[in-house]
Amino acid sequence: MSKRKLTRQQRWRVEKVQAERTQRAHSKDKKAQHALIEGHLDEVSNGLVTAHFGRQVEVEATDGPHQGKRQRCHVRANVESLVTGDKVTWRPALDELQEGVVEARQERKSLLARPDMRGTMKAVAANVDQLLLVVAPEPEPFANLIDRYLVAAEDSGLEPVLVINKWDLISQGQVSPVISQRLDSFLEIYREIGYQVLATSTQSEEDLRDLKQQLKGQISVFVGQSGVGKSSLINYLLPGVDLRVGSLSEDSRKGRHTTTTAKLFHFPEGGQLIDSPGIREFALGYLEANALAEGFREFRPFLGLCRFRDCSHQKEPGCALQSAVAEGKIRQQRFDSFLHLLTSL
Repeated sequence: MSKRKLTRQQRWRVEKVQAERTQRAHSKDKKAQHALIEGHLDEVSNGLVTAHFGRQVEVEATDGPHQGKRQRCHVRANVESLVTGDKVTWRPALDELQEGVVEARQERKSLLARPDMRGTMKAVAANVDQLLLVVAPEPEPFANLIDRYLVAAEDSGLEPVLVINKWDLISQGQVSPVISQRLDSFLEIYREIGYQVLATSTQSEEDLRDLKQQLKGQISVFVGQSGVGKSSLINYLLPGVDLRVGSLSEDSRKGRHTTTTAKLFHFPEGGQLIDSPGIREFALGYLEANALAEGFREFRPFLGLCRFRDCSHQKEPGCALQSAVAEGKIRQQRFDSFLHLLTSL
């Protein structure tokens, strides 16, 4: 006996009924799974994102019975993107082997971001007070690279602090006189502008005294080229953290990248450190020309005083910045660095 063929409408009805049954089954499974997860969660409390791992984050409880403890957490689908340093509302897991759940992200007071290889802005850290730009005699720093970081900090509303690490290499004469003279010139220029400059070394406690005082009570992020000693500094400041330290390549003398995700650490005397992935260059292509000029803080008294409102500060007559350079009110080196960055936008 041959089977009766179904009409198109009958087949549609059968498929619809089967789809509805499947959907109800999935819905029951989700509700059961959700109830199971909820049963392992504690009351809602406040937390701090201390690391980011793909779709999960590590959260430290900042109040409640779990205060000081860290857990990996799932993030609710409706929660905005998170980065290290974000303050969140979350539910810790009662069982430490389980994952907690982040319910919401709290308001940020600042955000440090940088463009990725495709020019898309990528957040690095949130709620930071100051950006510590670490440079060293090796790999040799250049004014243009330093200015990129300073402009990025100014644009993000962070207070930049220049940290000259491995200072013992200079004091012990282990670098060439040319590099030593160039660093001295950097120090003079940036101190004159108003930036705080600290000389540090991990060779002795005395060499880190000023840096420790600067970190106290602040939320700081360390940035700079790979190989300048960011991880070494944190290892010395926070014994037991043991960040992997990269050696310098004998061929290129450029540091190998060692940090893979931004991570937050507590400083014993108060304050927090956020160690960010090594960045060799901090592109500023996302900035407009006016914002770039604002990032050079000694330019600000002269901005808006040019003869032409759309002055590019290059060859136009009546440029207030060019006049300030001619009068010695702006350093020629900084103006040249500005023009170099301007061409890269």
